[in-house]
Amino acid sequence: MRVITGSQRGRKLVSLEGDSVRPTTDKVKESIFNIIQFDVPDAKVLDLFAGSGQLGIEALSRGAESCVFVDSSSKSIAVVEENLKITSFRDKAKTVRSDSLGYLDRVIETYDIAILDPPYKAGLMEDAIERVAPHINENGVIVCETGSDEVLPENIDGFTSKRYKYGKIALTVYRKGE
Repeated sequence: MRVITGSQRGRKLVSLEGDSVRPTTDKVKESIFNIIQFDVPDAKVLDLFAGSGQLGIEALSRGAESCVFVDSSSKSIAVVEENLKITSFRDKAKTVRSDSLGYLDRVIETYDIAILDPPYKAGLMEDAIERVAPHINENGVIVCETGSDEVLPENIDGFTSKRYKYGKIALTVYRKGE
């Protein structure tokens, strides 16, 4: 696992081990950032269900102003912290060990980009989309990574979506204010 481009291009990242983790492939990660490339510079990013933090770190490498990484696993948060140290992004990041949906219920901050990548088929995505939507700034973006057989709502209040399919993986990108 590595940073694809930007200030930390090629930097290798630490990943979580075990069958319970599913890191985003380079192909899908590159697709995500091709889709949102003009939204990233100076953006405030939320990496929900952060895992290793690779998606938020990719955003920081591409010029995002800041990123909040949220995950319920202490092992995940430790890996995110290690990856922030490797990439020298500690000063642009905040890590939060919390249930992701509970975090959204408590937080008052708003974001330009939210990246949602919960465990597939765990039934968390639609609830996460609904809870994160009020925290997205005007012209903001919600990026959702799911299994290609999972179907998400086409539109949510104030957002329109576009779906992209990459084999067994699908991306649904919601844009606010379009």
